[in-house]
Amino acid sequence: MPTKIEKDAVTGKMTTGHEWDGIKELNTPLPKWWLYILYGTIAWSVLWAILYPSFPGLSGHFRGILGWSMRSEITEQMAAARAEQAPFLDRIRAASLEQVRNDPELLAYAMAGGRVAFADNCAGCHGAGGQGARGGFPALVDDDWIWGGSLEAIQQTIVHGIRNTQDADARLSQMPAYAGVLTRPQINDVAEHVLSLSGRSTDAAAAGRGAAVYAENCVACHGERGEGVRDVGGPALADAIWLYGGTKAEVVAQITNPRMGVMPAWGGRLDEATIRMLTVYVHTLGGGE
Repeated sequence: MPTKIEKDAVTGKMTTGHEWDGIKELNTPLPKWWLYILYGTIAWSVLWAILYPSFPGLSGHFRGILGWSMRSEITEQMAAARAEQAPFLDRIRAASLEQVRNDPELLAYAMAGGRVAFADNCAGCHGAGGQGARGGFPALVDDDWIWGGSLEAIQQTIVHGIRNTQDADARLSQMPAYAGVLTRPQINDVAEHVLSLSGRSTDAAAAGRGAAVYAENCVACHGERGEGVRDVGGPALADAIWLYGGTKAEVVAQITNPRMGVMPAWGGRLDEATIRMLTVYVHTLGGGE
């Protein structure tokens, strides 16, 4: 409640005249240096709002008397960066993939650019380090290349993709669903034979029967010994690398009703130099061929 303004007996300071529950409020002004800083920041904010884009309006915003914008600054920075990179990018476009791979200077630049392009566009499916993932995302760090691991083969896959509707030249392979072709016992037998190709079969008799079923239905795409057939994108079955899992149940499921992944065509999304750098980078992940 308001009281009279008086000097406080304890501190020697004047009171404000306000009192709550017997406690009187001292009149302690802010330090002048603090007030000057506060006033200075207020003045600076007003000046800043006049110089740079600030107040919103019905049809836009006040653009500031300097005409500055972050968009224009970024545009200038990007243009400067492109101008700085142009000599290397021109050399990468003009050189063959082998020349880029064998030129230490171009290789270092391509690896740096390819690493960024991979992180931006490929890591979501193939993993940050190219390790792949179960569920149809091939690893790129091993030596198992479904469509070939040469520089040209990798570039072809990146440019046109796999089983997509965007590019007429996309790599295309189609595994039929054998649920309507083979009986359940036959599917079981051929699954045992597939497991035997990597020494993991637990039923020799079933694997033996499955060999005939395999020869009649699977050899054209996967090879006689399960080595894979790259011309048609047939994965190898004789190693320990499985896109959709390598247990007996998972092999049976893939034979019965196969799953097949889709890779987009990057030829219409990335420029030629970026694709070349990405090709070289992916080639080095698994040692290439």
